[in-house]
Amino acid sequence: MNEADVQSFWNAHPCGDHIVGGLHAAFADDYDRFFSAYDAWRYGRERHIPDCLDRTDWRDKRVLEIGLGQGAESEQLIRRGARWSGLDLTAESVSRVQARLTVHELRHDALKQGSALAIPWPDSSFDIVFSHGVLHHIPDIHTAQSEIHRVLKPGGLLVAMLYARASLNYQVSIRLIRRAVLASAYPLRRTSLAASSPMLRQHLTNAERTGLREYMRLDTFTHRNTDGPLNPYAKVYSLAEVRRDFPGFDLVDSYRRYLHAPPLPVHRLTAGRRLGWHLWVHLRAKPDSGAGSP
Repeated sequence: MNEADVQSFWNAHPCGDHIVGGLHAAFADDYDRFFSAYDAWRYGRERHIPDCLDRTDWRDKRVLEIGLGQGAESEQLIRRGARWSGLDLTAESVSRVQARLTVHELRHDALKQGSALAIPWPDSSFDIVFSHGVLHHIPDIHTAQSEIHRVLKPGGLLVAMLYARASLNYQVSIRLIRRAVLASAYPLRRTSLAASSPMLRQHLTNAERTGLREYMRLDTFTHRNTDGPLNPYAKVYSLAEVRRDFPGFDLVDSYRRYLHAPPLPVHRLTAGRRLGWHLWVHLRAKPDSGAGSP
């Protein structure tokens, strides 16, 4: 697995684009209508995000956001008073976020395309680094955390959302239900059943290409069951794994939100604080030089 595979996937599948029909397909590149529809969906379904953001004081802080998607949280941070800069690996996301900044007249410091493995800012540039749903898609997370440590001021804060290992989605939906469904459907992959669901059809194609046993291995299956069956890389985190993968930081706060476990209809239940898919962590940069090594 390498960064080029991750970049190619997300450039072709901008985060959340399909949920509201697609900027190009459904909105004919009308950015204002698209962003309105996307934000209405996002903060209707993931209602916890504004409250999670409000646990941090962003006002007048120099903030770098890594991984931008459609720029929804970028706008939230700017409206909360952050002196915002953004970095994304893909040209598509940078283009869309630039459109959002322009259309909504959002003041900001900088917007760049680049890698979290070589962040294009000098040492000690930021008070806070923010990343929502991105760092778990970086295969070389140790280099990324070292770079984040470098661009943070001494004692700076990293606020990140990572996929949670101790979640209903991972422990029940991914590990048990979806693997069982795929194993049951595999012998019927050349029948009309496979055509009934595009997502199931892609999983069956993946399994046939790599071999069912290999595809069902939990690490491989997890990659393909977080952001679609073509997603090349994703990781789930426990707090112990957060501490291991971010050795340049001290964990100062953590909380889980967002009960999400398709195909289970659980969105209206209230167990997100115990079984939520989104693990939010606040990490304080250690004052020593090493962003550390695993």
